[in-house]
Amino acid sequence: MSIEVKNEYGKIDITNDVIAQVVGEAAIECYGIVGMASRHHIRDGLTDILRKENFARGVIVRNVGEDTHIDMYVIVGYGTKISEVAYQVQSKVKYTLQKTVGLSVKSVNIFVQGVRVTNL
Repeated sequence: MSIEVKNEYGKIDITNDVIAQVVGEAAIECYGIVGMASRHHIRDGLTDILRKENFARGVIVRNVGEDTHIDMYVIVGYGTKISEVAYQVQSKVKYTLQKTVGLSVKSVNIFVQGVRVTNL
């Protein structure tokens, strides 16, 4: 499935995989995020941290009518306040999609799949 953006020059089709990649890149830049997790953690292994090329496996982009909803599966760092980290990720994702793709997002849902101790 893709999102179609029309402007005075024509139309652009943006696939959900591209949106998921942009969202994953924006999320890992946030403080407190260790990495992205697979949305199928039972099938793929217990909360394995996804590499950069697999961010789409940790993000679901749902298009319901004109609304776009994002579901993200993340792993947070130990000692961080999960609610603050989730809020920062939501804000960063909405801002990044608006500036990069010109896409307004209705909701960004964060699912914390695990907590990891990181070396500082």
